[in-house]
Amino acid sequence: MSFDLSDGHRFLQIMKRYCIDYVNVGDQAVTRDLMVEDYVLHMGAYEVVGRDTAYFDATASLMAQYPGLMLTLHEIATSGERLMMRFSEHGRRAKDGAFCAWGGIALYRWNGDKLVHCSVEQDYWSRRRQIETGRVDPIDAPAPAPWRVDPQPASPDAEAVVRAWLIGGGLAITPAVRCDDTWATGQSMRALDQERIDILDIFSAGEKVAFRVEQHGRVADDFAIGKQGQGASLHATGIVHVRDGRVHAGRAIRNRFDMGKRLGVATSIGA
Repeated sequence: MSFDLSDGHRFLQIMKRYCIDYVNVGDQAVTRDLMVEDYVLHMGAYEVVGRDTAYFDATASLMAQYPGLMLTLHEIATSGERLMMRFSEHGRRAKDGAFCAWGGIALYRWNGDKLVHCSVEQDYWSRRRQIETGRVDPIDAPAPAPWRVDPQPASPDAEAVVRAWLIGGGLAITPAVRCDDTWATGQSMRALDQERIDILDIFSAGEKVAFRVEQHGRVADDFAIGKQGQGASLHATGIVHVRDGRVHAGRAIRNRFDMGKRLGVATSIGA
């Protein structure tokens, strides 16, 4: 199916229902109107397939852990064919009453009627830190009018700039691109020294370019004591802005939580 900019307005309306009627109301029945039956979700190395089975079970578990879970949207863009959004989820954990707010970036595909696929990373590493310390992070500013943004055409030139930037290892070393919870804590983390990168998805809407990648390299000395230099991999999604032929600004969420689990440094608190 071919798409044009006019399709972007309908895509935005689907995402409006997703964010408000589904997540913020907590009504999982709405997913049948929004998603195809064989809906696919990718997070890190995991694949969840089936709207009414695996996906329903995974999201039901999250909503049970965080009753009244809320989603705040910070940034959204679409070309009509694809859609990117940056958001926070926030709530109070039922188990111990801990307040948490954590960031995420999601990349969507649709068939012109319903959502068919999502690739997302959420900062569960930050969420765990907040549970452990008892100090909740601030919630980033909401987008002023997320459902009234203008769809923008894809830009192959912008995508080429970002592709070269990713291959060159720019993701964790570009100060203008804030990774994970850096914007809230003021502390950046390199986490992984990249040796190579797999670009799993990349698309654009005007100057905004979204990507999903898997970095491969060595554990950086700021991630976990005693694990420095070990081989590791790290999934990430991001949205960056290209200006004058370079990456000008942006945000990325890396799956530090899964990398920590594989290295044996996740605590018993977990998610």
